Amino acid sequence: MKISEMKPEDRPREKLMEKGAKSLDDAELLAIILRTGTGKKNAREIAEDLLASAGNRLSELAGFSIEKMQEINGIGADKSVTVAAAMELGKRFIYENSSVKHVSITNAKQIFELMFPLLKGLSHEECWIIFLNRANFIIGKEMLTSGGMTATVVDVKIIIRRALEKKAHGIIMVHNHPSGNPVPGSCDIKQTMTLKKAAETFDISLIDHIIIADRKYYSFADEGISY
Repeated sequence: MKISEMKPEDRPREKLMEKGAKSLDDAELLAIILRTGTGKKNAREIAEDLLASAGNRLSELAGFSIEKMQEINGIGADKSVTVAAAMELGKRFIYENSSVKHVSITNAKQIFELMFPLLKGLSHEECWIIFLNRANFIIGKEMLTSGGMTATVVDVKIIIRRALEKKAHGIIMVHNHPSGNPVPGSCDIKQTMTLKKAAETFDISLIDHIIIADRKYYSFADEGISY
């Protein structure tokens, strides 16, 4: 059945206008983003197919690539790009409203809560650097690299240069493990040691290196690792 053939109160757009966005389920909201269906399925049905491919989890869908979304019948370039943009806005909204940005950083959990919305569901590794002032308040963050499924290369010189430009007194390195296992590998440990030594040369402290994997995280500082 075409959405236009549904009762007005059952159509996602009309339902949102009358009852508000909170009254719609995930598929209905996604149908509004998709806008149109195909000759065989309406936008709601395509939305349900897309959600099902993500295990009916928005956090999983947020990590889908453009190509992955286009594997669903009825989703082409325009629809996949629109969904990706909507998901990214959601991530940025969560980050923007995080209270962690406005307090002194004292533990790894604060950084996990700050960065989890940006890294969850990704199928590739990303490395971020968080810059702190003398009082451990965040003065900036930056994604440095975006790599494959198992590793990403960190350029220590770029990190130090960015920290000096921002007049940072401390830095925290954060990256994700798509595998779901937060335990650092030998490469993670080596990169951490290299960055710490380079930062110390310029009187900058590497406060922590945090690895995020799904809803778990590993903190070098919490584990008391001497790097």
